[in-house]
Amino acid sequence: MSPAERDGSPGATGGLDRAAAILGAFDAEHRELTLAALVARSGLPRSTTHRTAQAMIRLDWLDKARDRYRIGNRLFEVSGLAPIRIELREAVLPFLHDLHHATRTTVQLGVLAGTQVLIVEKISGHRAMPMLSQVGGTIPAYCSGLGRAILAYSDSATVDAVFAGGLARRTPRTLTSATGILRDLAAIPARGWAVDREEGNIGVSCIAAPIFGPLGDVAAALSVTGPTQLVRADRIGPAVRMAASAASRAYSVRR
Repeated sequence: MSPAERDGSPGATGGLDRAAAILGAFDAEHRELTLAALVARSGLPRSTTHRTAQAMIRLDWLDKARDRYRIGNRLFEVSGLAPIRIELREAVLPFLHDLHHATRTTVQLGVLAGTQVLIVEKISGHRAMPMLSQVGGTIPAYCSGLGRAILAYSDSATVDAVFAGGLARRTPRTLTSATGILRDLAAIPARGWAVDREEGNIGVSCIAAPIFGPLGDVAAALSVTGPTQLVRADRIGPAVRMAASAASRAYSVRR
């Protein structure tokens, strides 16, 4: 065994897997973790977790304040170079601001990541909605407006993979049958937007529309999300559709 393998550094064989397991232990609900929590959530032995975490601190992949580990600044710097930020987010952000100004309600930008929607950007303003995922967090694709807006234009293999991930009932209003969801997806192109009526959170509704890339493929979706009594499809749907259409043109040119 080489010295690198013995000390558990990320450069060793398998070290990247260990580093990935440690990074995977963090999420929107677990931003800071003790060593014990890091061990439990990463599934790695305690000694391996400690050695790998120390190496990651030296690389600035992790930071440690008192007895808690957290994501390091270097990963934040590198994340800004990802195409999803320098291309998609920057192209769409002006239209998110316009939509937020027009609706005074939370707006979000999301992309499909497996069976989930990754939140790329979110503008809440003064109307905080703590039940919603933060930027970098994920929400289920099958029962969210963002997810439905994307799935309505996705191939059958992508939709089937989302269904295979499970259709758990999150609220009494959640559609949990593949047939029901497919029927809803089929109706989206005609009106130009998807609707989530309290399927993820009671009292919260969402109107979302797809964003397309230069080849006409669906790349993302943007949405307006807020209290059901304020987020009405007949009033907000056309604005969301127009914002998504303008964002699609801007994104296609940037690409």
